[in-house]
Amino acid sequence: MDQAPLLKVNNIEVIYEHVILVLKGVSLEVPPGGIVSLLGANGAGKTTTLKAISNLVKAERGEVTKGTVEFEGRRIDKMYAPQVVKLGVIQVMEGRRTFEHLTVEDDLLTGAYTRGHDYKGIRESLEMVYNYFPRLVERKTAKTGYISGGEMQMCAIGRALMAKPKLMLLDEPSMGLAPLLVQEIFEIIVRLNQEEKVAMLLAEQNANMALNYARYGYVMENGRVVLDGDSDTLKANADIREFYLGLTDIGKKSYRDVKHYKRRKRWLA
Repeated sequence: MDQAPLLKVNNIEVIYEHVILVLKGVSLEVPPGGIVSLLGANGAGKTTTLKAISNLVKAERGEVTKGTVEFEGRRIDKMYAPQVVKLGVIQVMEGRRTFEHLTVEDDLLTGAYTRGHDYKGIRESLEMVYNYFPRLVERKTAKTGYISGGEMQMCAIGRALMAKPKLMLLDEPSMGLAPLLVQEIFEIIVRLNQEEKVAMLLAEQNANMALNYARYGYVMENGRVVLDGDSDTLKANADIREFYLGLTDIGKKSYRDVKHYKRRKRWLA
């Protein structure tokens, strides 16, 4: 994290409907070619942080009212979302969103909309997507509304790749998927990072999976970043082990134990 950041979020505040304060002084960085995790429970502010970076908050009557978001040293928080996409910042939305009436291949091609008439480059990108997600080759003529949840997630990530991203913002890529599929998706994410040099910012509730693949992480609660560090440091942190990994010094806790654990987290003391 000591090199010049690809993405720098500096002390941002986000307000919805001119009234509801959702993010409160959030700061984070993503280095070039890095994988960074954004951890926290549902409602912690992870999705809003991603939408503040991609500027999709404006579509939901939200606004970055304080702080700045910079990409490659250029301020982007005042740009329109399509301009941010053209710079190479692409968000994969939570919930495996696809165009259900389109075929898989047509859905993928919508991701290349901002590339204009670069037909040769678009075709090469499509072949690259099929190389990473061979299952989509078999399903390319099927309507996306009729493919499995795992295939929808592959399609959503593949569509983002069609826009030639430098940074991908992935919102809960493991949500609702079987464990083997989750591992497959994360292994592909790492390959994309290593082979295509795409930086990744992962918003995840599955802290164990995220910290296994990310190099650095930020923990969010109630719209704030309360803790950050490299993945090994976070995994060794006693509070992270108890509240997010379900582990204690005497072994693994049940979900019920973690859910009803009453001791205040040290970072909130």
